[in-house]
Amino acid sequence: MGLKKKTIIIVMITLLVGLLSSLAYFKLQDKEEILNLSYNQFIEKMKAGDVKNIYLVDEPRLKGTLKNGSSFATDHPRTENFKEILLINNVLVEENKENIMIMNIISFVGFIIAFGAMGIFLSRQSSKQTSREFSKMSNMEAVDQGDIKITFENVAGNEEAKENIMDLVDFLQNPEKYRKYGARMPRGVILYGPPGTGKTLLAKALAGEANVPFFAVSGSDFVQIYAGLGAGRIRSLFKKAREKGKCVIFIDEIDALGKKRDGLNGNDETDRTLNALLTEMSGFHENEGIIVIAATNRLDTLDEALLRPGRFDRQIEVGLPDVKARHKILEFYGNTKPLGTNIDLKRIAHETVYFSGAQLENLMNESAILAAKENAEYIHKKHMDKAFYTVIAGEEKKDRSAISDKDQEITAYHEAGHALMTKLIAPLNKVTKVTIIPSTKGAGGFSMNIPPDRMYQTKKDMMDHIKIALAGRVAEEIIFGEENITTGASNDIEKATQIIVSMIKKFGMNKQVGLLNYDVLQGMRGTGADGEIIKEARLVMGKLYEETKNIVYGHREILEAIAQELIEKETLNEEAIDGLIKQSKLYNQEILA
Repeated sequence: MGLKKKTIIIVMITLLVGLLSSLAYFKLQDKEEILNLSYNQFIEKMKAGDVKNIYLVDEPRLKGTLKNGSSFATDHPRTENFKEILLINNVLVEENKENIMIMNIISFVGFIIAFGAMGIFLSRQSSKQTSREFSKMSNMEAVDQGDIKITFENVAGNEEAKENIMDLVDFLQNPEKYRKYGARMPRGVILYGPPGTGKTLLAKALAGEANVPFFAVSGSDFVQIYAGLGAGRIRSLFKKAREKGKCVIFIDEIDALGKKRDGLNGNDETDRTLNALLTEMSGFHENEGIIVIAATNRLDTLDEALLRPGRFDRQIEVGLPDVKARHKILEFYGNTKPLGTNIDLKRIAHETVYFSGAQLENLMNESAILAAKENAEYIHKKHMDKAFYTVIAGEEKKDRSAISDKDQEITAYHEAGHALMTKLIAPLNKVTKVTIIPSTKGAGGFSMNIPPDRMYQTKKDMMDHIKIALAGRVAEEIIFGEENITTGASNDIEKATQIIVSMIKKFGMNKQVGLLNYDVLQGMRGTGADGEIIKEARLVMGKLYEETKNIVYGHREILEAIAQELIEKETLNEEAIDGLIKQSKLYNQEILA
């Protein structure tokens, strides 16, 4: 609706309200209680000086006001000298009541119109202010990277992703060269992978390497409550980018505005913003020198219109770093820190399986903080080890007076079950630490199980992971009885369930269910998929639990040895656990056999 139409509507409503208010006012005046006087009574009151005024009009009844404020009505005598009699007796004579009423109405309506005009003025001022705010909120500026520009030298690991992005630098620096060959510059690149793997860093490195402006925004910046603001921001962003000529636009968490549109659960504002993004990306001139880089953790949730060629032409996975990449990342962050000679970054790289680049940076930073607290000359191995477990499980609780001996014993057997099972069925895994000291993240204790670096997991590996997860609950049942199992295994059961469901639904590792991906069938009705998956998951879980119980029960002597040592020392490293296993009679009998 335009501003003119809104103004007309406001004026009409104001006038209508004014007229209705005036009519209501005078209607109330008419309904005021009136004293009916006979003509003789009126004459007596007039002579007594009680009459204040009278309205002398050509009507059968005359109205007036007594000096006490009450209104009266009397008969009209229609005599020639009636007015003269009234004036002699000091009665105020008003002959044009209608004119007076009309003047009152005009005055009242004039006041209403003036009030309405002021409202319209304020409304326009508010509209202008809203427009200014809208323009301000829509404005997007380039991010100043400071004096130290980030380049690919600042990105450790992610070699494959770097290689895929490096040719874009040449595109940005020499777009004319590619025009000769009829090559089109990629308009968009999507970086996808787990959080903390360096997607933002790669985008900054691209802009820094090409020495072009860098616009950094988040998908949530475009999801606004104001209609059209998100689309306005998109247009403002690309307008600013075109003014720069060559630049990199980075949209983090693009899934906030680019999720698949199903037509059912969509949001008009989100759809409008996504359409604006699609339009702007399609409107680029060939080889204009603008590259849009987006980042997401879930590529599968994005709308297909975003992923088609001509928009986001390339999809590059930025995965978790392997052992060599982790070593490079640790070296990169360690170059600026005083590391002691007893720190082995290669060993740390092997122990930090499934760590992202951000977690590795946090690990180095935490170790530096611990060394600074102690005013140590260097960052020592003990600082690094403590920082490692702080990142994984949180800080150790200082006050443990509230923990009963019974709870400590239950935790010891639970964690001993995990450690023992790992050593028995997964000898390639490292159990670097077992502790019954509770952490600030809510864990009563933990067993640090580090698997080897592998590209794939076998079915046996996944089933071994389930058994290791169940071993804590199994140890509780064997030692304390089935009626005394605790809630401590809730997280273990959750992990085991996730692995089993993935084996059945995604990886086709269940003969009964078959080689089907049930995520694909999820939207199909009448398949009975959920019930069949639950049934098979329950059977697999029960079978593996019994197998785990048999293994742990057969090595109960070692379980009790590890648990008792934990109760005494609270924390054990891998060497201590290996020593306890080798000292057991059962281990020696197995070696001899």
